[in-house]
Amino acid sequence: MANNLKVGYARVNITPPLGVNIAGYYKERIADGVLDELEACAVAVEAGGKTVILMTVDHCGLNKVFLTPWREEIAAKTGVDAEAIFIHSTHTHQGPALFANHPNPLNAEYGVFLNHRVVDVAVLALQDLKPAKMGIGVGEAKNVAFIRRYRMKDGSAKTNPGVNNPDIVSSIGDTDERVNVIRFDREGAETVVIGNFANHPDVVGGTKISADWPGMTRRIVEQAIENTKCIFFNGAQGDVNHVNVHPKAGDFNDMFNDFDGCSRGYGHARHIARVVTAAIMTVYDKVEWLEVDSLKYTQRIVDVEANKADPKDLPLAHKYVDLHNAGRDDEIPYKAMMLTTVVAAANRMVRLENGPDTFPMLFSAVAIGDVAFFGIPGEPFTGVGRGVKEAEGWKMILPCCNTNSKEGYFPMKDSYDEGGYEAGTSSFKAGTAEKIIEESHKILGELR
Repeated sequence: MANNLKVGYARVNITPPLGVNIAGYYKERIADGVLDELEACAVAVEAGGKTVILMTVDHCGLNKVFLTPWREEIAAKTGVDAEAIFIHSTHTHQGPALFANHPNPLNAEYGVFLNHRVVDVAVLALQDLKPAKMGIGVGEAKNVAFIRRYRMKDGSAKTNPGVNNPDIVSSIGDTDERVNVIRFDREGAETVVIGNFANHPDVVGGTKISADWPGMTRRIVEQAIENTKCIFFNGAQGDVNHVNVHPKAGDFNDMFNDFDGCSRGYGHARHIARVVTAAIMTVYDKVEWLEVDSLKYTQRIVDVEANKADPKDLPLAHKYVDLHNAGRDDEIPYKAMMLTTVVAAANRMVRLENGPDTFPMLFSAVAIGDVAFFGIPGEPFTGVGRGVKEAEGWKMILPCCNTNSKEGYFPMKDSYDEGGYEAGTSSFKAGTAEKIIEESHKILGELR
């Protein structure tokens, strides 16, 4: 098999200090312990005279205000084209909050530290390049990901309505249980395993740092399959999480009901990681080996319309935002996940009251032979992931959320009328998800 492929791997620790604010909820959380380490992982790939860097960062989601200059710095230090640098946030809800001018000095200091670590891991991956061959396979992870939007008896749609809620009629949609697996066997070095599966890493809860199930999956794969290194990319998980609202037998083991009505638990995150690892193991020895004689990449900015509020809804939105910011949630007439939904939607309305009318969305794509990665700058619904995978001419397509930016939710068009947390909080007008699918096919078509 003719092959000019080279692959390198690196991993660095990015665990923050205690005292940082934890991202992920409309509720303040301060880190008071570490359950497991946060990491940045990178795979460098070289073929056909080109090089790309595929990176994951254990973070809820990094905005382009950070990632664009970081990608440019990596490019300056390595000579790799900035457009060939694909940085993905795994979306753990147990990592530090990071945004410009953070009021907690620890979080601001952490941002500088993370910048250095992201550059370091890219450099180290390039130093590790070895001749390699690539194989692919698709496993299945059953019964660990669930659509989190439900039709209720009153006709409404609710996100995370609670375990054993008698008013649930059915879920709205179907999960994608496929686990994409790429295996790079390298000369004189560990095999590199890439996994791709869609589920929310919001499983652990509490106030301790954790990489949640994606980090656990990396470690369990490396324990289960000797002489391997693993990197994991989360998929289209915007409407998917770990909550089985109708648990049976031992389904609720290692879980507790959290403040927002969601069941969570560290042991359950481990269970998900074991199931995903098992899916990887079922295809690891039987991958289809592919010839790789080309490496391509591109990115495109597409304008999408803003999801602005009806002016008549703004007074109440301002009231809810003011109450929430004053710590007076008990005066808002909702509880648990519905409270989160209402507050988040109110924040969206107020945030967009004075514009903008459109947002620039950065989409990224990398093609390693007949295998493509498609990076989406936010949290797409499962339907987006399925649609992206249907682009013609590829042996495998890996949709990746929160890549090269994090801009929010991308719900399917019908969910805006149905209601729920995701559409209520999305900054983008109905139809954006379908536009992403359309653009993905154009972009991936140009890479063929």
